[in-house]
Amino acid sequence: MSDAATPRERFRRNASSIAATVVTGTWLGALLAGFDWWLGFMLFGYIVIVPVVSMLFDEEGGESDFEEYETDPLWGRHGETADSDDESADTADALERLRTRYANGDLTDEQFERKLDRLLETETPEDAAEWAERNRAADRERDVERER
Repeated sequence: MSDAATPRERFRRNASSIAATVVTGTWLGALLAGFDWWLGFMLFGYIVIVPVVSMLFDEEGGESDFEEYETDPLWGRHGETADSDDESADTADALERLRTRYANGDLTDEQFERKLDRLLETETPEDAAEWAERNRAADRERDVERER
């Protein structure tokens, strides 16, 4: 019985879900039976009972449910921007992804060349800021020309 969990272990692992189900069933039953205390029980159940059971039985240990997912090399873990000390490795990774997309046929020749130029122009944060400013200036000039 090493692989199968005992009922006690399963209860401990699912205590919060069991408490929430019991609270929901109780207040819903009281509502349908016409008792006036259903709203108070619902609030008390979700504000007090379920969190207390969660604190007593859940063994998270500060880990997230998302720990099993790999980090994205560009965005890092959970949507946060990845901070890497080795910018050349990031550039190499981005270049490899770009080549893979081109090889898979996701990008046309023109798109690949444009993205490659942009990638090489924006290797450092300072280069990226300079590139963005140049593009904003070019966009403003195009808007002025369109207005004429």
